Amino acid sequence: MNTNIGDRLSVFLDHAEDVLSRVEILLPRAPLPVDWAVTTAARWKRKGGLGVLLPVARPHTLAPERLIAIDEQKTRIDHNTRQFVEGHTANNVLLTGAPGTGKSSLVKAMLQRYAQDGLRLIEVDKTDLVDLPEILTGIESFAYRFIVFCDDLAFDAQENGYRELKAVLDGSIVAPPENVLIYATSNRRHLMPTYFHENFSGDSDHEEIRPGEGKDEKVSLAERFGLWISFYPFSEEDYLRAVMSWLHHYHVTVSDDDQETFRLTALQWARMRGAVSGRVAWQFARDYCGARGSTKS
Repeated sequence: MNTNIGDRLSVFLDHAEDVLSRVEILLPRAPLPVDWAVTTAARWKRKGGLGVLLPVARPHTLAPERLIAIDEQKTRIDHNTRQFVEGHTANNVLLTGAPGTGKSSLVKAMLQRYAQDGLRLIEVDKTDLVDLPEILTGIESFAYRFIVFCDDLAFDAQENGYRELKAVLDGSIVAPPENVLIYATSNRRHLMPTYFHENFSGDSDHEEIRPGEGKDEKVSLAERFGLWISFYPFSEEDYLRAVMSWLHHYHVTVSDDDQETFRLTALQWARMRGAVSGRVAWQFARDYCGARGSTKS
């Protein structure tokens, strides 16, 4: 009897092992740790309920010289980033202002300029900011300097990532890692919507008794960034300068005889888009230069 039970148990275990090996083949493989020696940028993503860092094979970067009409902004963020890379104290940065003026491009330009000096970039979506403590714990032991990049940041009052970001910036009893800064871009200076009625005292059962305190709570997140950099709408001349810069990048020239026609064509493109900005200049240049055979990305 004991021998029979042992034989049956052995057969069962062999069968179970075979089933598990087949299931293991179907399961997604755990991602390999990021090799920061060869990886300069990564994205934080949730896969199967777990957060992982995924290397970016071809980071979208550009030279700071490509960015026109934001010289003061370039100087301020470059000074801050250089201090950070050199191991000195530096500030978390909030870049706010008009769309298409170079906020996110400027952050990417810092990676191109300082990657060889040990700077690394981690992009985190707003919805994944609840994972910030986990992300920081995973990178604080490395010798590299990390910028956690949050693009196009804006919150509603009830979003979970809002409080995690506040705590990481300034407010938790846990000190943030010395090798990490947060750079965020937003079209909203205070990152959260504020309303006209918040300037008045509550006068109904549905209003806060002290609405000013609610307003202070909303602006307190932005105030925890040590460096604010503002971006302003382009003039038409700024836009045209940006267009010419991109034409130079794509190795396309405009003859003297065609300058006026070219200018009118570029402005017409912008008017059709309803904006003059660095982004629109880049889009026009790609169309104009591509039509003339340019293949440079």
